Amino acid sequence: MRPDHPVCGARRPGVAGLCGLVAVLIGCSPSLNWRDVRAAPSPLSLMLPCKPDQGSRTVPFAGRDTPLHLVGCDAAGITFAATHAEVAADADVQAVLRQWMTLTLSHVKAQGVQEQPARVANASLALRVRASGRRADGSPVHTEALYFAQGRRVYQAVMYAPADTREAREAADTFLSSLKLP
Repeated sequence: MRPDHPVCGARRPGVAGLCGLVAVLIGCSPSLNWRDVRAAPSPLSLMLPCKPDQGSRTVPFAGRDTPLHLVGCDAAGITFAATHAEVAADADVQAVLRQWMTLTLSHVKAQGVQEQPARVANASLALRVRASGRRADGSPVHTEALYFAQGRRVYQAVMYAPADTREAREAADTFLSSLKLP
């Protein structure tokens, strides 16, 4: 509403100020609108800054075709995704996570890879990874990811941003710190 709208008439200055504030707020929409999401069919909950898409496909994990489930979205030029799969009982979970991380980093031609132990409640083998690289089209990409497991279920939460900026790191921190397993 414009401050000169009939409802906001000049004879009512308090209402006019309120209408001006409403007009400003309506015009402003945050680019990262965080919401709680569940990564079905797993018990993982997380926060995403946009309405999520979900999907699945079969991939080879530890020598077997395994359903891989994904939930993710794009907001403010940044991609956020959480993927998970349940590996076979005889699979080496740590080796699967390491292979997954290596493949992801090679896909973006990663350089300056930084790894550090991480913590996700009720998970094991948690590792946070940060790197910069190039997308398939040659454009720069900054990625931050968290790899972890719970039993035979393996997880990857990853963020891809066009550059390593303060905003991208804050978004990664919000996203990766939101991961919860019961």
